[in-house]
Order: sequence, then C-alpha cells, then structure tokens
Amino acid sequence: MERHYGWVIVAAGALITCVAAGSMFALPVYLQPMAEETGWSRAGISAAMTVGFIVMGVAGFAWGTLSDRIGARPVVLIASVMLGLGLFISSRASNLLVFQIAYGGLVGGAGGAFFAPLMATTIGWFDKHRSLAVSLVSIGGGVAPMVVTPLASVLIGIYGWRMAMLMIAIGASAIIIPAGFLIRRAPEAAAAPQVSGTVEHAAVPRETGIGSVMRKPQFIVLAGTFFLCCAAHSGPIFHTVSYAMLCGASALAAASIYSVEGVAGLFGRLIFGVLADRLGVKRVIIGGLVLQALGIYTYIYVTQLQDFYMLAVVLGLAYGGVMPLYAVLARDYFPAHVMGTVLGGITMTASLGMAFGPVGGGWIFDTFGDYHWLYVSSAAIGLAAAAVALTFPRPSVPNEGQLQPA
Repeated sequence: MERHYGWVIVAAGALITCVAAGSMFALPVYLQPMAEETGWSRAGISAAMTVGFIVMGVAGFAWGTLSDRIGARPVVLIASVMLGLGLFISSRASNLLVFQIAYGGLVGGAGGAFFAPLMATTIGWFDKHRSLAVSLVSIGGGVAPMVVTPLASVLIGIYGWRMAMLMIAIGASAIIIPAGFLIRRAPEAAAAPQVSGTVEHAAVPRETGIGSVMRKPQFIVLAGTFFLCCAAHSGPIFHTVSYAMLCGASALAAASIYSVEGVAGLFGRLIFGVLADRLGVKRVIIGGLVLQALGIYTYIYVTQLQDFYMLAVVLGLAYGGVMPLYAVLARDYFPAHVMGTVLGGITMTASLGMAFGPVGGGWIFDTFGDYHWLYVSSAAIGLAAAAVALTFPRPSVPNEGQLQPA
C-alpha cells in the first residue's frame, strides 16, 4: 500500500490545485458585473489580480520553506482557510481598497501555498514515472478554467457576483480541507530529519539553508528560465481574447480561445510528462520553450477565428506541457529535504514574470494602438528562456532513496 500511495497524493493534489487555482483565477468573470454594480474602475479591480500574483510569488517561497519543516498537509490546510476567508471578505467588500487587500493579499497569499508543497511532496513519492506524476498533479490547474470559471459565471447569472463569490468560497474550503488530509510525506522524507548520516544528507551537508540553496547555479538557472518562460506567455494569455475581439470575433468566441488553450494544456501535460520520462527533462523543456516562442510570434499573422483556435492548441500544448517539468528538473539538482524551498523560490520568480504580462501588454496597446509589439517582445523573451535553459548544469544530486511504485 505504501508503494502505491503516491497515486493518492497525485489525485488529491490535482483536485486541490484545480479548486484553488480556479477560485483565484476566476476574477475576470466577475469583472464586468462588479464594475457595473460598484462603480469601481476595471483597472482598480484588475489591480487585485496583479497584487495577487506578486503576493502569491513571495508567499509561495515562504510556504515552500515552511513545508520542508512541517510538511505539506498543515500548509495546505492553513491556506485553504485563508482562501475561503479572502473570498468571503472580497464578496462582502464595499470599498475597492478592502477588496484589493482581501483578494490580492489573502487569496493571493493562499494561492502560493499549493504548487511548491504539493509538487515537493509528489516528487518524494516517485522515482519511476516522476515526470508523469508531477504533470498529472498540475492538470488540476489546467482543468480549473474549464470547471470553476464556468461555474462562477453561471452562479453570477443566477445570484449576482457577491453571492457567487461567497458560494465559491464555501465550496472551495469544503473540498480542499478534506482532500488536504490525504496529503502526507513519503516515508523516506518523513524519516530524513530524524536520521543522521543518510546518503542524501551526507552528500549535500551545506544545502539546508535558504541562502546556500539560492546561491547555487542550478537554482539561478532554474529560476531565470521559469521567470522568462512565464513573462513570455503571460501577456499573450491575458490579452489574446481582446486581440481576437479586435479582429472581429464575438466576445463568446474570443473567450472560447482560452478554453481551447486549457484543453490543449491538459494533453500537453500528459504528452510532455511521458516524453520527459523517456527523452530527458532538459531536452523536453528546451523544445517546449522554442515551440512556445514560435507560437507566440505567429500571432502577428493571425486574424481569423479558426487560426486563433489552431494557435491556441499549439501554445496550450507548449506552455501547459513545460510548466510542471521545472519541478522534476529541480529534483535532479536538489535533495528532497529542501524541495519546498527550491520550488517556492522558483515559483516566486515565475509569479513575478506572470505579473509583467498583463500590465506590459496594456502599456504596449495604449502606446502603439495594437498588440503587434506585445507578441514580438513576448516571442523574444520566450527565445531568451530557451537560451537560458541550454545552460542547465548537470545534476548535482543522485535520485536516491525514492519509492518506486509499480
């Protein structure tokens, strides 16, 4: 049973990431009804999402480090309460600043608690099929826009945005808390802090501190690649719906482009996960980054809806497939007992990269009157990510002491 419990962790992790990510990233659905009812500016409401990205990144580092010490379960449970509380306060807010603090601060802070701890825990349970397991956990984030976002939209139409957000808050906590109790450390990881002189600790005696981890070239290259990868695709993801509408697509058709990307991302996670187990993680990441950059650049030639759909498939496969593999590569460089710190650190840089896209794309459109230079600059950033990925050093830690589920 112990050898196979890792797949329970995978299922619980996928469910938790789906509900948590969906609850946080559904804000665009609330945007119009919120602006109409409250009179708040769209920029002011959207600023809560930018704050959320920044807070999520910083908090993700802290949560990841904490999970190395106390385990992922208590971190997930605490964050689920924060998520529900943040959405509850946001749904009752009568002041824009209160909304921005509640959504950007509490919800964003909670959002940073799920990726690093859950990925670190999943990695500890697997040696064989590690890339596939991590990719399956990340599928929850890909499913979220197709589940929670439409649900929120339906609830808004029936009950209004405030009651809809309150219902999502209650539902998210009711799902995440029970699932969180299924999360537990792999037996070797749980025993490591009490066992002195293990192979893993003996091999890397100075890697337990945050400073020593962040100074390693492996961490710097991982964080830099993740930052550039997210900075490349965040602007196109956020603004492509608006670009499609400028090209003549209806609001509903333009929004469906995002859904196509989400579906493609699910297949990308599975395909890239299997390929990484067979061909090597580094090769697959570099190939995915190049494909992402080429897809982004192609947007400057796209004007028809069917072309938007085809490009959405390519980009969804590329960035959806690459994103979870950074966690797998991190395990090739660092031992299990600092995985939370490492993943929290690279997630922080990724979140900062994501924060640049929406505001940068808006500035480019306001300045030049179109999105041409958004896609050109984003493609260049994507190629820079691939170039940095080429410098990934060789692994410094062998994959020892891991379970090998059948």
